[in-house]
Amino acid sequence: MPSLTSVDLLLWLLGLTVAVVFLFQRWQVPSSLGYLLVGVLVGPATPGPMIQGDQLRPIAEFGIVFLLFTIGLNFALPQILALRHRVLGLGTAQVALTTAGVGLLAWFAGLPPTAAFVVGAVFAQSSTTIISKQLAEQGEEDERHARLGVAMSVFQDVTAVPFVVVIPVLASAAGLLAVGSEVGWAVVKAALAFALVFGLGRWLLRPLFAAVGRRRSPELFTLTVLFVSLIAGWVTHRLGLSMAFGAFLAGMVLGETEFRHQVEATVRPFRDVLLGLFFVGIGLLVDLNALAEVWHWGLLGAAVLLLSKTLLVAGIVRASGIDAQTSWRTGLLLAVGGEFGFALLALALQHQLASDWVGQVVLASVLFSMIAAPLLIRHNGAIARRLAPGDGQPERTLLQPGGDVAASLDGHVLVCGYGRIGQSLARLLEEERIPYVALDLDPELVRQARTAGAPVYFGDAGQVDVLASLGVASARLVVISHDDSAAALRTLQQLRQQHPQLPVLVRTRDLTALEELQAAGATEIFPETLEAGLMIASHALLHTGVPADRVQELLRRQRERHYLQQRTLLSGGEQPGEGGGPARLKPIRVPPGSPVVGRRLAEVLGGVALDVLVRQGQRVLTPDPDLIVESQDVLVVTGTRADLLAVEARLHGWTAPQQPPSGRG
Repeated sequence: MPSLTSVDLLLWLLGLTVAVVFLFQRWQVPSSLGYLLVGVLVGPATPGPMIQGDQLRPIAEFGIVFLLFTIGLNFALPQILALRHRVLGLGTAQVALTTAGVGLLAWFAGLPPTAAFVVGAVFAQSSTTIISKQLAEQGEEDERHARLGVAMSVFQDVTAVPFVVVIPVLASAAGLLAVGSEVGWAVVKAALAFALVFGLGRWLLRPLFAAVGRRRSPELFTLTVLFVSLIAGWVTHRLGLSMAFGAFLAGMVLGETEFRHQVEATVRPFRDVLLGLFFVGIGLLVDLNALAEVWHWGLLGAAVLLLSKTLLVAGIVRASGIDAQTSWRTGLLLAVGGEFGFALLALALQHQLASDWVGQVVLASVLFSMIAAPLLIRHNGAIARRLAPGDGQPERTLLQPGGDVAASLDGHVLVCGYGRIGQSLARLLEEERIPYVALDLDPELVRQARTAGAPVYFGDAGQVDVLASLGVASARLVVISHDDSAAALRTLQQLRQQHPQLPVLVRTRDLTALEELQAAGATEIFPETLEAGLMIASHALLHTGVPADRVQELLRRQRERHYLQQRTLLSGGEQPGEGGGPARLKPIRVPPGSPVVGRRLAEVLGGVALDVLVRQGQRVLTPDPDLIVESQDVLVVTGTRADLLAVEARLHGWTAPQQPPSGRG
């Protein structure tokens, strides 16, 4: 039989992966287990074409890099700072207690102290990959236990760095002083990496992505995302840290920008494919001959790993004041062994801190825990409710995803949020006999509404499976009636990915999030404070004797002024409309030495509408036309291309309207 070429092996790997993952998804088995099986099937211990781990590992490791990058996008620095006391304390306690507890148990079982320490360090790690991927498949990634578990898992990934330093030092028997100095140096390098990636990233990345975005090229945007994530990983790698740590920092920087959602959507296909290859690589590590000899020890080790970490994590989370159900759910998430544990084990075997037999038992234990973990994570809610009945988050049985609800709905209105605004809307829809269904996250409110016969369900509108279960594909309209702008953005993202033509009306508390919501795809946005103010003002004017038609005219003008951003947009890289074309917004800065400095606004504008005046960083809405123009003022004007160029010509002292030099305004 002729030897297989690299192309033959690649086609064999892809074909087998497609078939196995297809069957696993059809059987509703976690895809990660399918990738593990593929690794075993193409490994050296099974008949058929064989793929070497060294061929796959360099590429597959980028899956971890992109995973940590996307996690960073969802853990911006303000969120980390808000969680710092809890996550740092809980994360440190979990790693230290697991390493110490499992290490002592292994020492009592007869292992040397160094080997026992390695076993404890390996068992202390959890798989951010499996946890986040499984939670995303279940639509739980934004729930409390999920965010806490992922944050602690990322913290574990950071703590793997000191272990990487300590293990070789233990092999050299250089003593505690050497260990302390090496760990201290690793902390210094981590701080330097943070300063380089986070400090420079905040300064460079927003303008970089703004410039790339103006080109409107998906190809260029994708290349930029890949370059930024990998160059950040390269920086930390050159400092002796993991590439994944640098990618996580870069993700945190971009998570604070307006490009976050597009960046995440761009990198997701690369992340998913490379993560699949990573799990295939783990499957390649399985030696079926050795496993046949140590499988019973591996099962025992997996039981120790899962049980000890579940109890430890649940205990320390509960001790921090979090409810019992959330504590158990967090413990079940973090019970799984981690991919960084494989790296620590390989390092220990390389420095002969553990025997090959111990290495195979530990490897089997972590692998068995990874096989069991997706099932534990999938059923974490049900298990937690059995362990702590009546405590924690209410059971989400009020909503049955994929049940009869979606099948019975067509042409309905989906109301996201059943507070006072949602209830008022629902009553009007019911009076007009327009079918609707509503979602809310307040279980007591949902219970009362269902008791009253209203079609209200418990669920998060930011989760695609929840929206699908309520027939969003056949809805005529979606109304986001709650006032949580962050949650509204998540819902809009899901809706625009799946149903780009579906009209979506969004309520917001004020005007601060208006531009971001509109950019996310809202059809119309209604600021609550503005409408309430206009309603009060209209009644006040009527009571003071102002004619009703005059009141209506005043309200119309106010709405036109405040909703201007919904009718006119900042043009960005596009040119405003020619002549009588569509009006656009454009900010124009008054340059130093401008001939208009010291003149009245009305003279400078020449009849062109002024939306906002920005002076010394302060926005002035509807400024007085007699206000004197100062140097460095920013005039946000509305008009056609000819109008805007005429204003720009006056500000710069040009003799006639002309195309401004690139980058000005």
